[in-house]
Amino acid sequence: MSRLQGKTAVMTGGGSGIGLGAAKRFVEEGAFVYLFGRRQDALDDALAQLGSSARAVQGSVADPADLDRLYQAVKDERGSLDIVFANAGTGNLAPLGEITSEQFDETFNVNVKGLLFTVQKALPLMAAGGSIILTGSSAGVMGAPQFSVYSASKAAIRNLARSWALDLRGTGIRVNVLSPGPTKTELALQVVGEDAMMELGASTPLGRIGDPSETGAVAAFLASADSSFMTGGEIFVDGGLAQV
Repeated sequence: MSRLQGKTAVMTGGGSGIGLGAAKRFVEEGAFVYLFGRRQDALDDALAQLGSSARAVQGSVADPADLDRLYQAVKDERGSLDIVFANAGTGNLAPLGEITSEQFDETFNVNVKGLLFTVQKALPLMAAGGSIILTGSSAGVMGAPQFSVYSASKAAIRNLARSWALDLRGTGIRVNVLSPGPTKTELALQVVGEDAMMELGASTPLGRIGDPSETGAVAAFLASADSSFMTGGEIFVDGGLAQV
């Protein structure tokens, strides 16, 4: 398929996991992808897999100067931007009573503040037909023991999409939330643990955890004109975890 032929995309958190899974699908469908992430080694590995239709910029969404550098590169090299996948995220396990100020600040600085400015700084490069995709989570609509701060950050993202859909009225730019469930990513396995992830996957109606490529396929749908009458919405790619 070539639904994204000639399109330029920015993918934050693009060096691994869902970001890399989506980047592979975007490139397969004709897009040029800018990967943005904190770890240069992960970005280098991702570029080796993606080839000449991708470029990497190292930096953190929590640093406005890094985001400015990213979008200056897009402007200088491509001139405009069609797709923003604000996917960078982080989280820690901590039950109520043990949550630290540092944990809270790190999670909200990346998941909410970083996401906000990832989108806002992209807008001058975007035009009608543009698509903004925000990574939410099934945790944003469910209770999750020891995961309240992360869950709250993802619930905030859902409301940002609703409000931004109204702010973007008349621009032709759409914004939607893509909410994964238990997915085999480096971050998830590191934070939650492999055994717990497999158990969570087994509890879904589909009985397994997801693969980043499956989330990437839905991201490509939201990025393309196939979703042209969708904005302010949320799609779950969670094996049914939060649906039943």
